[in-house]
Amino acid sequence: MLIVVSIVAGLVAIASFWGSGRIYRGLGRTGGLTMDSDAAPAARAPASASSAEAREEIRQMLEAKSARRESRGEAPIDVEAELDSLTRSAPADEALRDEVRQLVIARNARRARRGEAPLDVEAEIDRQLRDLGA
Repeated sequence: MLIVVSIVAGLVAIASFWGSGRIYRGLGRTGGLTMDSDAAPAARAPASASSAEAREEIRQMLEAKSARRESRGEAPIDVEAELDSLTRSAPADEALRDEVRQLVIARNARRARRGEAPLDVEAEIDRQLRDLGA
C-alpha cells in the first residue's frame, strides 16, 4: 500500500511540475504591470470615468469625516472646498517630467528594436503624467 501511495504522489508531483511551466512563463506579461506595456488606450478605463468615481469616493470619505467631527461636537468641514483642494491637479515638477521622459525614450528604443513606430515623446509624457494624476 505504501508503494502505491508513493507512486501516485510521484506522478502527481511530476504532473504539477510539468503543468506549472506555462503559468510561470506567462506571469507578468498580462495585466499591464510590465514596464514595456504598450497597451492601447482604448483597453484602459476612460480617465473621465475613473476620475469621476475617484472624486465621488473622496466626497464620501470627506462627508464621513465631517459627520465624525460633528458627532464629537467639532465644527464640520466644508466638503466641497476640501474636495476641490484634494482633486486639483498640481503641475508636475521638472524632476518627475525628466524621469518620465527617460522612460518614454527607453520605451521608444524597445519599440524601434521590435520594428514598431516610435511614440511622440512630449505627447506620451503628457499622457503618462495625466494618467498618474501629477
